[in-house]
Amino acid sequence: MGLQTGMKLGAAPLPCLRVAMFMVLALPGCTVGPAYHGANPAAPNALRAAAFNQPPAGVQSAAPRAAAWWLTLDDPELTALIDAARARSTDIRAAEARLRQSRAALHGQQRNTWPKSSAAAAYVHASLPDTSTNIGNIDVYDASLDATWEIDLFGGTRRAIEAASAEAQAQEADLADVHVRIAAEVAQAYIDLRDRQQRIALVRESADLEDQTLTITQQRRSRGVASELDVERIRTQVDDTRGTLIPLEAQITESFDELSVLTGREPGALDAELNEGRPLPAIPAAVSIGDPAAMLQRRPDIRAAERRMASKNAQIGERQADWFPKLTLFGDLGFSASDPGHLLRKENFTWFGVPYLQWSALDFGRTRAHVEEARSGYQEAEAQYEGTVLDALRDADVALSRYGHQRESVISLRNVEVSANRTATLTQQRYRAGVSSVLDWLDAERTRFSAQQNRIAGEAQLVKDYVALEKSLGMGWQP
Repeated sequence: MGLQTGMKLGAAPLPCLRVAMFMVLALPGCTVGPAYHGANPAAPNALRAAAFNQPPAGVQSAAPRAAAWWLTLDDPELTALIDAARARSTDIRAAEARLRQSRAALHGQQRNTWPKSSAAAAYVHASLPDTSTNIGNIDVYDASLDATWEIDLFGGTRRAIEAASAEAQAQEADLADVHVRIAAEVAQAYIDLRDRQQRIALVRESADLEDQTLTITQQRRSRGVASELDVERIRTQVDDTRGTLIPLEAQITESFDELSVLTGREPGALDAELNEGRPLPAIPAAVSIGDPAAMLQRRPDIRAAERRMASKNAQIGERQADWFPKLTLFGDLGFSASDPGHLLRKENFTWFGVPYLQWSALDFGRTRAHVEEARSGYQEAEAQYEGTVLDALRDADVALSRYGHQRESVISLRNVEVSANRTATLTQQRYRAGVSSVLDWLDAERTRFSAQQNRIAGEAQLVKDYVALEKSLGMGWQP
């Protein structure tokens, strides 16, 4: 309304409008700023990585499997937990909200290429002093439609759209990365739970066996064959074995709560469902890892870092556009009358159009500072991208190495367990027959118990290393 009051008295500046339209048509594709040609190779020697070209036993350098790697573990409960986490995890919901925010910001930037308009209506009543003019009271009714349109002569708005689009794509990759992380965390927590439940079952089995031996020793003591010291030694062994149940039970409660939170539920919600102990998931006989180039394209964190580099590059052009003039077109259509019944008459119609050219030619270095800030932001994003690629290659290399060595370790631990079981069984038979001492039996029993615990822990670590390998390869999200 304020602009309308000052411009309705004169005719529309038609020559200026013609100049403005000429500029709009003459400079439709002028976009300042550096063009983005993609990221430079951050690890040119990745294709020769030893871990990929010479993988350990059980690993194949072939085409990768589907993203849902947990299906290869053939554990329905684990699959159900991961599906629940993907549907209800608070981290995933937060990432989805951030993605919606970035897309809304992109839509807002895209709308900046169109005119902005507003409608207004006013009624003015004025009571003037009684003078010789005898004007008295005045009523004015006004209705108008205003529009402004900033012409994107040098591509500042287009660069802003480009930056917002790249940021939305980065947020989409961030969401995929959260899916990868949540699937791996659920699997790790589930494996810890099954590991602890198996060890509790082993402790109870060992304690029951030691109770039987204690009963036999007490019977032998009553016959004068064994000493009171033998009885106390075995009783101490039983107490020590049962004492290991206390921390394991606390750790199981911790696993229950961790899985509940990861799946978006309150602590304790899964206690009854997962209370029954089950074996550890079985890893597949062979794992396909693909090649480094495919891994670098698949990992969401790398794609997010590359898209943010593209966004920062576009922001340089957005800031450089401030060096050049800005053209804005103003327009107004309106009706003014002293009687509301006459408001829409032809003689009460007014309009104007104004091209407004603005150029901050003397800003004392402010625009230059903003451009340098944007360039530094791009350099930071470039360094972060290169660091992300190197970290990804390191993660994959370490995960491959650990997985291969853990497979060998589990084979050795199983062999040790077989030998320890055989030794403990024979020693117990000799003790019951009175050939071996109680110290021999206790030593063999401790060795057997330790070997079984180590084998269970080793197998659990192997499955967790498998999960870590899949996570390092960027598996666990769907396009």
